[in-house]
Amino acid sequence: MRMDERLANAARPALGLGLLLLSACNAGPDYRPPSVSDLKIPDQFQASSTIAAEQDMVDLARWWDSFEDPILTQLIDRAFAGNLDVDAAAARLRQARATLRGTQGQALPTAGASGSVTRSVGADSRTIIDPSTGQTIGSGGDTTVYRGGFDVAWEADLFGGIRRSIQAARATAEAREADLRFTQASIASEVGLNYVQARLAQSRLRIARENLAAQDETFELVGWRRQAGLVSSLDYEQARQLRAQTAASIPTIENDYATAVNRIAVLLGEAPGAVTALIDSPASIPLAPGVDAPIPAQVIERRPDVASAERSLAAESARIGVQTAQLYPALRLSGSFSGSSTSIGNVISDGIGNLVAGITAPIFQGGQIRAAIVGQRAATDAAYDAYRQAVLTALEEVENALKGREVAERREADLAVSYEAANNAARYAQLQYRSGLVDFQSLLDSQRTRLSSQDTAASARAARASATIQLYKALGGGWQTAPIPAPGPYEGGKRPAPAETRP
Repeated sequence: MRMDERLANAARPALGLGLLLLSACNAGPDYRPPSVSDLKIPDQFQASSTIAAEQDMVDLARWWDSFEDPILTQLIDRAFAGNLDVDAAAARLRQARATLRGTQGQALPTAGASGSVTRSVGADSRTIIDPSTGQTIGSGGDTTVYRGGFDVAWEADLFGGIRRSIQAARATAEAREADLRFTQASIASEVGLNYVQARLAQSRLRIARENLAAQDETFELVGWRRQAGLVSSLDYEQARQLRAQTAASIPTIENDYATAVNRIAVLLGEAPGAVTALIDSPASIPLAPGVDAPIPAQVIERRPDVASAERSLAAESARIGVQTAQLYPALRLSGSFSGSSTSIGNVISDGIGNLVAGITAPIFQGGQIRAAIVGQRAATDAAYDAYRQAVLTALEEVENALKGREVAERREADLAVSYEAANNAARYAQLQYRSGLVDFQSLLDSQRTRLSSQDTAASARAARASATIQLYKALGGGWQTAPIPAPGPYEGGKRPAPAETRP
């Protein structure tokens, strides 16, 4: 009988077992994503009716473009390319995808091959017998023996344990991708918020220096009037105190500016000071148009952190099936072939092959398998609670961001009026003091009020810009067009050589 006929006869029982796979089932529950109705969330936000769209709805995919600030756009694009948290999240995504490919390989047969060549030198007449087959392959003289073999194994996934493992690995990879997107959205908002703080510091520095110049004039004027005997030393010392107080605020504001700029550099994956020259030129605090608040269901669909929690829930649910499959028998098919001969062409024809089917089943495991199933169900319950918490947190953040932006708009409008009035009062007080119509205390109070009102108005504009950025982040924008970073220097597990040893 030829070798191919022998293997065919041996494979017939395995073919019957293969037909059994057509009726194979998946252990564990079939996952269904939670429906929005089950979460009992409101149909709309409480604060949505108070926000009026100033223009067409902002494109959340690139919300920073709505600020019409090319430097801000450049910084966020650079952050996507260089931020280390984004790189780390991308590496975890590649790791999860590699795990998925490895898990998918468990459903495929494994195969291996071996071969060797043995040279015997001698003039005796001993018979050479292959120990693996018992066949006589040569006798006497110089002899070269060729050996070859291969083996194949495959585990039939009768109860879906491997399929559930693949489902869990795929859901985990999708969760890691959502984590990457959430990191990108967070980094974009962090760059935007720090950029607003840097521009606010520049505005506050300008305000402090302008007021300091005005107070220098007042201090000089009081000095002349004291020398002329028109005012007492009390007015002089009060003017000196106010001027020193304003001057003392400037180093603190300069520190706030440096802190914000250095933070932006680190968010870009660069050393502090890398973007200072880019931002140093003073500019106003950028503002963006309003945005229509979507219904909660749309928020849930947009937010990558909610998507990550849902995918983690799917992975935990699939792992219930992985543990449940351990209760049932496992079928493993294996085949092997080996042959040897003094001629390469006869290694296959003179070889011997076999095909084996084996079934293993748990009999007594001391309750370990069922305990693992119970534990995995508990892990799935925890993942479901984490998903619900992510949904509630998303709704809370949008609700707070909507309210925060509404309050910031109203506060900015009122403080603009307050600064206008304080500025007019300071000018009138300056003129009246020169004319001797008001005392020096009234002039000092008006100057203090003007400085405070001007500084607070600038802070209110920055608060409005920051509230807008927080709203964009809460609505799930800022990641849709962000690229997935390319593999880093450690891709493939290869550590780059030190610089001095590189060719």
